[in-house]
Amino acid sequence: MQMTPTRRAVFAISMLFMHLPVTQAGFLISTFEADVTIPIGHRCMGVLPLKSRSISDPLEAKGFVLLGSGKPIVVVAVDWCEIRNGAYDQWREALAAATETSRERVLVTSLHQHDAPVTDAGAAKLLRDVGLTNELYDEDFHQSAVAAVANAARKSIARAVPMTHVGTGQAKVMMIASNRRVVLEDGRVTFGRGSSSGGNKFHSNAPLGEIDPFVKTISFWNEETAIVAMSVYATHPMSRYGEGKVSADFVGLARRLRQQDLPNVMQIYASGCSGDITAGKFNDGSDEAREQLVTRLHDGMKAAWDATQKTAIRKLEFRSSPLKLEFYQHGDLEPEKLKSVVEDPKVRTEDRILAAMGLSSYQRVTSGQPIDFPCIDFGDTQLLLFPGEAFVGYQLMAQQMKPDSFVVSMGYGECWPGYIPMNASFGDGFHDKWLWVPFGSENRVQAVLQKLLSP
Repeated sequence: MQMTPTRRAVFAISMLFMHLPVTQAGFLISTFEADVTIPIGHRCMGVLPLKSRSISDPLEAKGFVLLGSGKPIVVVAVDWCEIRNGAYDQWREALAAATETSRERVLVTSLHQHDAPVTDAGAAKLLRDVGLTNELYDEDFHQSAVAAVANAARKSIARAVPMTHVGTGQAKVMMIASNRRVVLEDGRVTFGRGSSSGGNKFHSNAPLGEIDPFVKTISFWNEETAIVAMSVYATHPMSRYGEGKVSADFVGLARRLRQQDLPNVMQIYASGCSGDITAGKFNDGSDEAREQLVTRLHDGMKAAWDATQKTAIRKLEFRSSPLKLEFYQHGDLEPEKLKSVVEDPKVRTEDRILAAMGLSSYQRVTSGQPIDFPCIDFGDTQLLLFPGEAFVGYQLMAQQMKPDSFVVSMGYGECWPGYIPMNASFGDGFHDKWLWVPFGSENRVQAVLQKLLSP
C-alpha cells in the first residue's frame, strides 16, 4: 500500500526515535501557523455595519499537532470572532484530512476578537439564496484561509520532534477581567458592563464579580527545550471595536510580545470561558487603556511561564463526548420569524445576517448533529474545549470537579450556541440577541463534563 506524505513523515520520525527510552520516544509534537487576516471591505463580528477599512495588526492561526496516541490530535487557536456550524465542520474536516486524523480529534478555538470575522456556512447559504452573497463573510477568502492553515499543519508533521514533558504554570492577571453582571443601586441586576464601559463611573467602581483571576500556561517540551507555550485566560478580548480597524486586539498583541521574549517557543493564546467576562471595569476604550491591557496580560503570561513546573509525559489520552443543546425557540427566534426576516429586503442587512445565523443554528440542532466536546488528558493535566460563549462558571466548575489536576479550559469552540449562561444567570434575567440556547443548558454541560473528567 502506498503511503501518503503525512504517513511517511510520521513513520520516518518514529524510526529515528525507536531506540530511545519509551518515556522519550512515545510522543511527538509539531507546530504550525498561518496568516488569516481578512481583506479590506470584509465584515467584522458578523453584524458590524462598518466593514474593514484598515489592518491595524494581522490575524493569525497558531496551533500544534500531537502524535503518538492513536490518530493525531490537532489544536489551533484562530484570531477570529466565531466559527460556527458548517464553517466549523469545514475547518475541522480540512485539518483532519491534512493530518490524517478524524474530525472530532481536531480542536478549533476562536479568540473572539470583534474586529475579526464570523463564519457560518449555513447562514452564508441562506443569505446567498436571497441575494446577500458574501455579506456575512467572503466565502472564497474563507476557503483559502482554511486551506492555508491545513497546509501548514500538514507540512509541520515532517518537522515533528519528541515531546517528553508537559509544563504547567499559572499566575494572577491584574486589573483586566470583570464580570458583566453588576447590581444597580435600586437592586436590579444588569449584565451591561461591556468591554469598554470603564469610562462609566458606576461600572468602574462596581465589584469585580465572579472571575477566574489566573492565566494558565500549558507547555510542551523536548527534554530541556520548550516547543510550545499555550496561555489561556478568561476575558472577552476587546479593548474597543467597530471602527473598521482589523486587529487581534490586546490579547494578540500580548501574545506577540511573549513571542519576542521567547522567539524559539511557539506562543499560542486562547480565550477561556468568558461569555460573561470583559475588561469593562478597567477599560475606557482609549489607546492608553489598550496598552495597559497588553502590558498586564503580558506580565501575567510571563509570570505563569516563570512558575512552570515540568513533569514527564506518561499518559496522553483523547476523549470526546457529544453535547446536545436545545435551540432557544422564543419570540424573535421562532424559525418562521427568522426565515421571514432573512427573506425581507426591507429589513436592515445586519438584522438579516443575525437571523440567518439563528436559523442556521436551528437547522444544525434539528439535523441531530451534536457538539463534539473534547478533552486531552495528560494525567495530571487536562485541556478542554467548551463551545460558544460559555460563562466563566463552567470553567470554575471544571476545576472544582478535578481539584488535584491542572485543568485548562478553552472557550469558543463550536460557536453556534452563542452565549451559554449558567442557570442562575437566566434567573437574573440575562437575555441577549446572541443567545441561542435556553435555560437548562448548564445541566447538559455539567453532565458531559462529569463524563470527560471522571476517568
